[in-house]
Amino acid sequence: MGTSRPITRAATTFAQGHPRLGPLAELPGLWMGTGFNMISRPDFQQRQPFFLEINGTQETLEFTKIGGQIPNRGSKQNDVFLNGVHYLQEISDCESHGALHIEPGLWIFIPPTSVPNVTERTVVRQATIPHGDSLLAQSTLILDVAGGPTIDPVDSFPFTDALIPPLNGTPKNPVTNEVYLRQFSQGKLSPCCLPAGLNLNTVVKDPTEVLRAAIKGQNIVHTVVIAISTAAPAGSSGILNIPFVVSNANALQMDAIFWIEIIQPTNGEVFLQLQYVQRVILDFPPAPTAANIHWPHISVATLIKQ
Repeated sequence: MGTSRPITRAATTFAQGHPRLGPLAELPGLWMGTGFNMISRPDFQQRQPFFLEINGTQETLEFTKIGGQIPNRGSKQNDVFLNGVHYLQEISDCESHGALHIEPGLWIFIPPTSVPNVTERTVVRQATIPHGDSLLAQSTLILDVAGGPTIDPVDSFPFTDALIPPLNGTPKNPVTNEVYLRQFSQGKLSPCCLPAGLNLNTVVKDPTEVLRAAIKGQNIVHTVVIAISTAAPAGSSGILNIPFVVSNANALQMDAIFWIEIIQPTNGEVFLQLQYVQRVILDFPPAPTAANIHWPHISVATLIKQ
């Protein structure tokens, strides 16, 4: 064996490799926890307009570091070397334990570049979902915060705005049709995975109540905030769907915020916690004369690194 590095993309040491992940450095490993998931969906079989489906959830989310650097070849500037993790997310109902979601994907850390002229660090999330969807979301915000997160409310109510508001925004034109409004008063949920003391009606209107309740009383000493969107203003992010999804429940846009938190308990060593809120906008075909309705599908979770 020679003394030079192999020409293959061999992995480096933990100490060398993880700083190259930037804000993703703490992700590699297994995370487990609970959360809440809600979606209004068509009820074609029962001949009803929509059905509000809500679940307390159990989740495992495993990240594995990609060992070698990923060279992206430059034609207008020098090559750049990306680093990242691949992941597998599995979510089930906390009461029935029935499977709800499985998602393999990648998070990639991108260094600043000159062409295009991007001076800030960015990340990208790529994912595939078995319904027949694939997405690419780019970061819109990366922050390091001394202390805990600020978790703003996220409105779950369907709306008809031509422009989709930000994740923490309020729609200007919420749906007022009584047929749809009733869907938000008929939901039932076992409290098996929800923090104590939460009102279900409040949680359905703003699922981030679950996140704030989960960290109440915790001493969070540091938070990395990563906001991403498939509608990021720069680049070519977006969602692709198979024809059935486009025709029946088109996945139009995904926005999410992840908080990677360091917790210092009163007794014992610090530990890592991951919280997130994710909103997918689904467009179900309306009646021929009705305005197009955007239905938020919202998921939240609080996970502990094992």
